[in-house]
Amino acid sequence: MHLDDIGLYVRIVELGTLSAAARERNVPVSQVTRALARLESQCGARLLHRSTHGLSLTDEGDTFLAHARRLLDVEAELNSALSGRLAGPSGWVRMSVSTITAQALIVPALPSLYERHPQLHVDLSADDRIVDMAREGIDIAIRTGSPASDTLVAREISQLTRRLYASPAYVKRHGLPTHPDELEQHRLIGNSGIAALNQWRLGQGRDARDFTVRGQTRSDNTAVVLSLVQHGLGIARIVDIVAEPLVAVGELVPVLRDWSTEAPVPVYAVMLQERHRLPKIRACIDHLADWLARGAAPVSRAGRARSARSR
Repeated sequence: MHLDDIGLYVRIVELGTLSAAARERNVPVSQVTRALARLESQCGARLLHRSTHGLSLTDEGDTFLAHARRLLDVEAELNSALSGRLAGPSGWVRMSVSTITAQALIVPALPSLYERHPQLHVDLSADDRIVDMAREGIDIAIRTGSPASDTLVAREISQLTRRLYASPAYVKRHGLPTHPDELEQHRLIGNSGIAALNQWRLGQGRDARDFTVRGQTRSDNTAVVLSLVQHGLGIARIVDIVAEPLVAVGELVPVLRDWSTEAPVPVYAVMLQERHRLPKIRACIDHLADWLARGAAPVSRAGRARSARSR
C-alpha cells in the first residue's frame, strides 16, 4: 500500500466526491479512480459505495479510514520531527480565521513568523463561518469561544474586547446616544451570520442588560461591518484592537464607552486532536501567542481597565 493512495482516500472521504479530490490534486478523475481501485484490491474489500446520490462508507471503509488517518498523522509527525531537527519547522499550515481577525491579528504577525521559521508557509482561509476542519483540511482555526468537541484541542492565545463605534460622518448627521435606551432611535448595524454578536451588553452595575440589535443594515462578515461603520451607515460593535487605532486617527468615534461592561472574550487556536503535536503547528501557535502577548495584550488590557472603571 502506498501512503499517497491512502492520503488520497482520506481526502475523497472528506471532500465527498472523486472529482473534488481530483481537482484538489489537479489530476484526472480516472487517476483518482485507479488509486481507489488499487486500495480496494489490496484490502480485498469495497471501501466506498458509489451511487447517483454520492459516496458512502462501507463498514470496511470506515475501519480503514480510522487507521488511514493514524498512518498519515504518524508520517506527518515523523517527517516534521526529522525536518525540524535539521532545519526547523517546515511545510504548509492552513489556517481558518475571520476576515477582521486575519487583518488585525494574524497578518501583522506573519513577517516575524517567517523570520523565525523561514521554512513555514501559511495558507489563510478568511471567513467568519465555523469550518469543518477535517473536511476542509484546516490545521488551525482561530476562534472566540472554546469548542466543545472531543476531536479538537483548543489553546487560549489572547483575549479581545468589543465596543460600540460610529464614524464622524454619522455623528455629524445623527449625533451620539448618551444612554443605551437611546439606541432604538439610531441606525444600527447587525451581524447576520452569528446571532450572538447581536447581543450587546450595556449598562452599569445592576442596570446592565443585553440589548438585542435588529439593525437597519447587517452583514455576515465582520470586516464588512467595519466598512459599513466607516461609511457612516450606523453604529456597530467592533473589536477594540481594530477600532482603537482608527479612533486615534479620527476615523471612528467611541459610542457609549462608559456604558460598556462586556468581559474580555478569549481567543483560541483550535486544532484537530491528532495533529496538534506537529512541530509546524506548534511553531505557528507558539509564535502567535507570543506576538499577541507583546502586541495585542496592551490594547486588550487598556480596554479591560476602562471597563473596570465604568463598572
